[in-house]
Amino acid sequence: MINAIVSVEDKNFYKHQGFDYLRIARAFLKNIKKRQVLEGASTISQQFVKNLYLSFDKTWKRKKEEALLTLELEVHYSKDEILEGYLNTINFGQGNYGVEDAANYYFNKSSKELTLEEACILAGIPKNPSNYNPVSNYERSIKRAKVVAYTMYKNKYITKNKYKSLFKNKIEIYGKREKNNLQTLMYYQDAVLDELKKIKTIPNSVIDSGGLKIYTALDLTIQTNLENAILNNMRDDDTQVAALYVDPSSGAVNALVGGKDYSQSQYNRAIKSSRQVGSTIKPFLYYSALANGLTMSSTFTSEKTIFNVTDNKEYSPSNYNEIYANKGITMAAALAYSDNIYAVKTHLFLGEEALVNTMKTFGLKKELKPIPSLALGTIEINMLDYAKAYTTLASGGYDRNIHLIEKVEDSNGKVIYERKDKDILLLNYNYVYIVNEMMKNTYNPQFIDYTSPTAISIKGRLTKDYSIKTGTTENDHWIAGYNPQALLMIWTGCDESKENDSGYSKITKNIWADTMEESLKNIDTTWYSTPQNVIAIPLNPVTGELGTKKNALFYFVKGTEPVFGDTKKNSNQ
Repeated sequence: MINAIVSVEDKNFYKHQGFDYLRIARAFLKNIKKRQVLEGASTISQQFVKNLYLSFDKTWKRKKEEALLTLELEVHYSKDEILEGYLNTINFGQGNYGVEDAANYYFNKSSKELTLEEACILAGIPKNPSNYNPVSNYERSIKRAKVVAYTMYKNKYITKNKYKSLFKNKIEIYGKREKNNLQTLMYYQDAVLDELKKIKTIPNSVIDSGGLKIYTALDLTIQTNLENAILNNMRDDDTQVAALYVDPSSGAVNALVGGKDYSQSQYNRAIKSSRQVGSTIKPFLYYSALANGLTMSSTFTSEKTIFNVTDNKEYSPSNYNEIYANKGITMAAALAYSDNIYAVKTHLFLGEEALVNTMKTFGLKKELKPIPSLALGTIEINMLDYAKAYTTLASGGYDRNIHLIEKVEDSNGKVIYERKDKDILLLNYNYVYIVNEMMKNTYNPQFIDYTSPTAISIKGRLTKDYSIKTGTTENDHWIAGYNPQALLMIWTGCDESKENDSGYSKITKNIWADTMEESLKNIDTTWYSTPQNVIAIPLNPVTGELGTKKNALFYFVKGTEPVFGDTKKNSNQ
């Protein structure tokens, strides 16, 4: 390993006094010709200094600082000590710093037990850790390892015959850790680094210099529960998954998954991808409806409907499996069954701008268009952005900063960033409470009637109260659910725009239920406190009538409850 790293990174390491002047001269001439710093000629000593103390800016000032520190290093330490420090601190990709961690992770052995081929693979990684590590890109790493082996042959560390005998067979890559061996954990790390770059008070030069201590909201137990639920429920096919687990009291992301397996795909769908959210948008629609005078018992007729919209165009949405009540149903029933006709009627009744404005109030950054199909979630939204809106509901209506990073310290332990909590109420808590109660009916057996609530299949798995909403499009399956202690969003689907297996609707729900129940099993959960001016009345779940055999609790702000008598009953046909 020592011969491999010296050969490819700094063949004259044991001969120079910190600087390879011939390489410097060549690089200097090239940079002068191009009139900018394009190429370096750093020795191992210089790289070690840069990794420990300096930024990665390609400026003459930084080069001068590097030169002075390199001289100090060469004066006070032996070559072997410098090489030891270098090998124990450089980045080998996949979260591994130092050769011993890298050897254990990639090959399940100590660094002193590496074969020549394995050593060449590791020695090739530091040039570009994200591209040359064998977990992310095996073929590219082997190509780079062959370059390392060639330099060893040219520098007389190995014979020509030995060089030609290498890499004839596929090298087995272990790619695991003894502890915290989670194949999804790197998605969280990538999301942390993505967030770090967006913190305006921390310059990129400080980030690139390394040595930062980043304190995050990661909960390894919850991350493990989430990964286990995914592995236990997902099929061995090309369907992918993304998930976020958030603490509604703070907006802290405790767990994040951007795909089934980081070693197979590093694309982080939780923070990079945007997908149609389907019916998971309906709780926001019904919050807007409550805020504009409708109630849980307000009815619209659920039937096959053709809407005449702008420019004399027709819009004809349909319910799942073409199931309609063919009579008036309540808002509570419409949410429990995810009735599309009711949703579009509500959306058009309020005016299409109402939902657009409501989503802005909830903190969504995505610009939405006021179109009829917005009520059915035909717009594509990024999960991290969407979590902001859902956390506003889950927190009881408060503004929460969705975040992974709590605090950042520099290499000297000085705090250079610390997240500050803010407690700003964005919404009317009366309506938030009613929406949260309505969403419990998605798995309420009292609503089993001409059809069933959308999350009834996981009723038997749930031991606590949750507000839940599912969403399905041709290509996507969603579930978002929460209580005051936790919010969990799950998406499954294919990266390509193709119809997804309908079986993933149930799989997505099962992942959600397994993760939430396991993560909260030892926590005494609470529920949202009932506002003083909200009352509950038992009514028929579907029709909203009083005094029927089958009833469910409907919640009203005092003064908006229905008045029963001859014909007096809230209705919007």
